[in-house]
Amino acid sequence: MGIFSKIKDAIFGKEAKAQEAPPATTPTGVPPQQDQSVPMVNVENSLDSMPGADRLNWRTSIVDLMKLINVDSSYENRKALAQELGRADYSGTAEDNIWLHRRTMQELSANGGRVPPEFLD
Repeated sequence: MGIFSKIKDAIFGKEAKAQEAPPATTPTGVPPQQDQSVPMVNVENSLDSMPGADRLNWRTSIVDLMKLINVDSSYENRKALAQELGRADYSGTAEDNIWLHRRTMQELSANGGRVPPEFLD
Protein backbone atom coordinates (compact mmCIF):
# COMPACT_ATOMS: atom_id res chain seq x y z
CA MET A 1 0.00 0.00 0.00
CA GLY A 2 1.39 3.38 -0.98
CA ILE A 3 1.56 6.50 1.16
CA PHE A 4 -1.30 8.15 -0.75
CA SER A 5 -3.51 5.09 -0.17
CA LYS A 6 -2.83 5.36 3.56
CA ILE A 7 -3.78 9.06 3.50
CA LYS A 8 -6.93 8.39 1.50
CA ASP A 9 -8.00 5.50 3.76
CA ALA A 10 -7.43 7.58 6.89
CA ILE A 11 -9.58 10.43 5.57
CA PHE A 12 -12.24 8.54 3.63
CA GLY A 13 -12.60 5.58 5.98
CA LYS A 14 -14.84 2.80 4.71
CA GLU A 15 -15.77 4.72 1.58
CA ALA A 16 -12.19 4.49 0.29
CA LYS A 17 -12.11 0.73 0.65
CA ALA A 18 -15.47 0.37 -1.12
CA GLN A 19 -14.31 2.54 -4.02
CA GLU A 20 -11.14 0.47 -4.44
CA ALA A 21 -13.07 -2.77 -4.92
CA PRO A 22 -12.94 -3.88 -8.54
CA PRO A 23 -16.29 -3.46 -10.26
CA ALA A 24 -18.31 -6.58 -10.82
CA THR A 25 -19.16 -7.46 -14.38
CA THR A 26 -22.52 -8.32 -15.82
CA PRO A 27 -23.03 -11.66 -17.58
CA THR A 28 -22.13 -9.86 -20.83
CA GLY A 29 -18.76 -8.93 -19.37
CA VAL A 30 -19.58 -5.21 -19.27
CA PRO A 31 -18.97 -3.42 -15.96
CA PRO A 32 -22.16 -1.97 -14.47
CA GLN A 33 -22.73 1.76 -14.13
CA GLN A 34 -21.07 3.17 -11.02
CA ASP A 35 -23.48 3.93 -8.18
CA GLN A 36 -24.00 7.69 -8.21
CA SER A 37 -25.74 7.57 -4.80
CA VAL A 38 -22.42 7.16 -2.95
CA PRO A 39 -21.81 10.53 -1.30
CA MET A 40 -18.51 12.32 -1.74
CA VAL A 41 -16.38 12.54 1.39
CA ASN A 42 -16.07 16.07 2.76
CA VAL A 43 -12.31 16.16 3.32
CA GLU A 44 -12.32 19.36 5.36
CA ASN A 45 -15.04 18.14 7.75
CA SER A 46 -13.42 14.74 8.07
CA LEU A 47 -10.05 16.25 9.00
CA ASP A 48 -11.55 18.92 11.28
CA SER A 49 -13.36 16.24 13.27
CA MET A 50 -10.17 14.30 14.04
CA PRO A 51 -8.60 14.62 17.49
CA GLY A 52 -5.78 17.17 17.40
CA ALA A 53 -7.02 19.02 14.31
CA ASP A 54 -7.22 22.25 16.31
CA ARG A 55 -3.50 22.02 17.18
CA LEU A 56 -2.15 21.20 13.72
CA ASN A 57 -1.96 23.33 10.60
CA TRP A 58 -3.15 20.55 8.29
CA ARG A 59 -4.73 23.06 5.86
CA THR A 60 -1.34 24.19 4.54
CA SER A 61 1.25 21.79 5.96
CA ILE A 62 1.76 18.32 4.50
CA VAL A 63 3.70 17.36 7.65
CA ASP A 64 0.80 18.39 9.92
CA LEU A 65 -1.71 16.68 7.62
CA MET A 66 0.24 13.43 7.84
CA LYS A 67 0.64 13.76 11.62
CA LEU A 68 -3.10 14.35 12.04
CA ILE A 69 -4.00 11.11 10.29
CA ASN A 70 -1.18 9.13 11.94
CA VAL A 71 0.90 8.62 8.81
CA ASP A 72 4.66 8.90 9.28
CA SER A 73 5.65 12.38 8.05
CA SER A 74 9.37 11.64 7.72
CA TYR A 75 11.33 12.99 4.78
CA GLU A 76 11.50 9.47 3.30
CA ASN A 77 7.71 9.10 3.37
CA ARG A 78 7.12 12.57 1.95
CA LYS A 79 9.61 11.80 -0.82
CA ALA A 80 7.81 8.51 -1.55
CA LEU A 81 4.47 10.35 -1.62
CA ALA A 82 5.88 12.96 -4.00
CA GLN A 83 7.11 10.21 -6.30
CA GLU A 84 3.69 8.53 -6.22
CA LEU A 85 2.12 11.85 -7.18
CA GLY A 86 4.53 12.54 -10.04
CA ARG A 87 7.49 14.44 -8.68
CA ALA A 88 10.79 12.58 -8.88
CA ASP A 89 12.96 15.52 -7.78
CA TYR A 90 11.42 16.10 -4.30
CA SER A 91 14.05 17.50 -1.92
CA GLY A 92 11.95 18.53 1.09
CA THR A 93 12.16 22.29 0.62
CA ALA A 94 9.30 24.55 1.69
CA GLU A 95 8.29 24.90 -1.97
CA ASP A 96 8.32 21.11 -2.39
CA ASN A 97 6.13 20.69 0.70
CA ILE A 98 3.65 23.31 -0.53
CA TRP A 99 3.48 21.49 -3.87
CA LEU A 100 3.06 18.14 -2.11
CA HIS A 101 0.20 19.39 0.07
CA ARG A 102 -1.58 20.93 -2.92
CA ARG A 103 -1.03 17.82 -5.05
CA THR A 104 -2.30 15.56 -2.25
CA MET A 105 -5.48 17.64 -2.01
CA GLN A 106 -5.92 17.50 -5.79
CA GLU A 107 -5.54 13.73 -5.72
CA LEU A 108 -8.04 13.42 -2.86
CA SER A 109 -10.47 15.47 -4.95
CA ALA A 110 -9.88 13.26 -7.98
CA ASN A 111 -10.61 10.17 -5.87
CA GLY A 112 -14.01 11.19 -4.53
CA GLY A 113 -13.19 13.82 -1.94
CA ARG A 114 -14.94 17.17 -1.73
CA VAL A 115 -12.05 19.57 -1.20
CA PRO A 116 -12.46 23.35 -0.80
CA PRO A 117 -11.19 25.26 -3.85
CA GLU A 118 -8.58 27.15 -1.82
CA PHE A 119 -6.82 23.82 -1.12
CA LEU A 120 -6.52 23.12 -4.85
CA ASP A 121 -4.87 26.32 -6.07
